[in-house]
Amino acid sequence: MKGSDMSPRAILIAGPTASGKSSLALGLAKKLNGIIINADALQVYDNWRVLTARPSDAEMSQAPHKLYGHIGKTQEYSVGHWIAEITATIAETDCLPIITGGTGLYFGALTHGLSAIPATPNAIRTEGNRIRLDAGADWFRHHLAEFDPETLQTLDQQNPARLQRAWEVLEATGHGLSYWHARPTRPLIALEETMPILLNWNVNDLNGRIDSRFDQMMKNGAVEECETARRAGFDPDLPSNRAIGAREIIDAFDGNIAMQDAVIKAKILTHQFAKRQRTWFRSKMKNWLQLDMSTKLDLAAFADEIVTSFG
Repeated sequence: MKGSDMSPRAILIAGPTASGKSSLALGLAKKLNGIIINADALQVYDNWRVLTARPSDAEMSQAPHKLYGHIGKTQEYSVGHWIAEITATIAETDCLPIITGGTGLYFGALTHGLSAIPATPNAIRTEGNRIRLDAGADWFRHHLAEFDPETLQTLDQQNPARLQRAWEVLEATGHGLSYWHARPTRPLIALEETMPILLNWNVNDLNGRIDSRFDQMMKNGAVEECETARRAGFDPDLPSNRAIGAREIIDAFDGNIAMQDAVIKAKILTHQFAKRQRTWFRSKMKNWLQLDMSTKLDLAAFADEIVTSFG
């Protein structure tokens, strides 16, 4: 990309769900001739737009957007795929990369390098899915406590997908994730070459934003999106179908829960997800610029300050 040697090579914008990342990214992209690049593991899939809060067509028409909704629901996709795609995207553009999302692992791989973990054989992944369905996440937790406690200490132990992934790597390679994470490749962009911004919110304020946004999602097509997924044969084990609210709304269609209760459950699950994100960010992003959004920060003025810093 073109630009002054004194200017950051990219702007990174991270934060929990519903924190205002996309709005800030769009404002900066319009002021700085930027290209917005997705760093959210669910927003890459094409089957969920409303429930993953992907940018609207109107928003995407105002600035270039990349790596949004371009992966089919059954396609395999990992942080390794994302690194390969963002590497190509940055190489092909003269615009300033503005990388935004809530998936901390993507930012970690971008700025610290990606561990060269061998691919997991399909047979082991299938076995992992079977164990998770039959025995639950506790089985992985107990197994890792015995055979890979070092990795277990680094995981969100309330996240079944993370526990299963750690078991799969140990089973497939004979080494735990902590072993592979200690052997990263060279980062695409070092953190000191970027302007890294983390959006922080008071918990009550953020939960209020989450609830309001989910109500808006219900008005903007979440129900129809779930009806489409249900008709196509909803498989909750697909990574693409982990959009919060999908399973709950489809359960309401199936008569397993009242729709009102499904919405309440989805909001609570989103609060819990945001809490896990905040915990991860506090641990891994201490050196980022911390923006306290609950102080009614003037984002327009802040965006102007960033523009000024780019000369």
